[in-house]
Amino acid sequence: MKYKRLGLIVAFCFASWLVLAFVIFNENAVKKIDVETRKGSLLKYIQELEVQISQQEETYKLLVNKLKKLTPRPENVLQALEIKESPLEKHKVPFPATKKDVTQDIILPVLVFSCNRPDIRRSLDGLLKYRPDAKKFPIIVSQDCAHGATAKVIRSYSDASQVTYIQQPDQSEPIVPPGEAKFKGYFKIARHYLFGLSQVFRTFNHTAVIIVEDDLDVAPDFFSYFASTYQLLKNDPSLWCVSAWNDNGKASLVDVDQGSKLLYRSDFFPGLGWMITNELWDELEPKWPKSYWDDWMRRPEQRKDRACIRPEVSRTRTFGKIGVSNGLFFDKHLKYIKLNEIPVDFSKENMSRLAQSTYDADYIRNVYSLPLVSAPDVRTNVNLPFDGPVRITYHTKDTFKSAAKLLGLMDDFKSGVPRTGYHGIVSFFLNGRRIYLAPHSNWKGYDLTWS
Repeated sequence: MKYKRLGLIVAFCFASWLVLAFVIFNENAVKKIDVETRKGSLLKYIQELEVQISQQEETYKLLVNKLKKLTPRPENVLQALEIKESPLEKHKVPFPATKKDVTQDIILPVLVFSCNRPDIRRSLDGLLKYRPDAKKFPIIVSQDCAHGATAKVIRSYSDASQVTYIQQPDQSEPIVPPGEAKFKGYFKIARHYLFGLSQVFRTFNHTAVIIVEDDLDVAPDFFSYFASTYQLLKNDPSLWCVSAWNDNGKASLVDVDQGSKLLYRSDFFPGLGWMITNELWDELEPKWPKSYWDDWMRRPEQRKDRACIRPEVSRTRTFGKIGVSNGLFFDKHLKYIKLNEIPVDFSKENMSRLAQSTYDADYIRNVYSLPLVSAPDVRTNVNLPFDGPVRITYHTKDTFKSAAKLLGLMDDFKSGVPRTGYHGIVSFFLNGRRIYLAPHSNWKGYDLTWS
């Protein structure tokens, strides 16, 4: 009996051990299975995330490609206008042939400012004659003054769907400071420009505009010039306008035969046929002046050390002797400006050389490496024992004015900048020779007292 009880106890203990071992083993197995299950779920979740990320990456690439097709890449101007330069013609390098002209989809409206000049017909006929594409270059005529005869002429073009006609609604007399009553016309012009430019950029939503007045003739390549310089203006932040006008563009002072392709940077705002972008108008509109808008544009707080592009041979010429300025400079200067007669396809010309990073160092180095001569010797074309371009130095405003008068150049300064000047250098062509009227080599910038 004693051994039987002992056997039962041993059997019971063995059974209990078996049960305990089974429970422990089973719990570990469950935990292991649970861990494996969780691990599998986590791996599956990671794989799903990788698939989603891959899909999002493909979607992003697709959107980027579509965006590139819709919007020009905002690269620097040298990349946008990149070209290999010919060693034979450093200043006349053509663009290589491309599959698509980057400017072909750009709309460049021409805004014509008018008042009381019925012979605006001459200007409009010239624009329509040389306009290559009505959709690319829509013409908008903005009239002030409510002059009936002029309005009738403009309507004859708008009725034929050749131009868009808008009218400046405010015909009230502007408030003029004491002593400036005789300059009231300049106040009206500034008000009109504010209206017209706001219409172009705010109502018509254009990205750029070519601005002319109702007394300008245009050259045959007027539209090619502006269309081909648009990308340069858009991409180079050191530029703020492109102008068709050379203030020193008399036939006797430009290279009529070989200079039609030549373009320059200029610190002087020329006007008389000029192009700006909507970004610049965003900057100027809030502070637009009540009068004398052109001289206001030339002030350093507006110019901000930016330059304009201008041609050797003008692409506009004024025939408006009678106007607000009462023919100022017309008989002595403006009527002698040479209008280009040798058409240039500027889409085939190298514009990248006009980018500041390329232009400045080469231009200034070239000018100051030239032989130094006197203005009287250049005027008489004697005592010049060398061929090719030369340099005349000036040290003060007075020495500049003296040389300019002697050589037939315009001698005035606006906000310290001579007409057509770039870093103080005025380029012109006289007696078959390129001449640079340049400040002395220690010159460090414009003296703003030279106004």
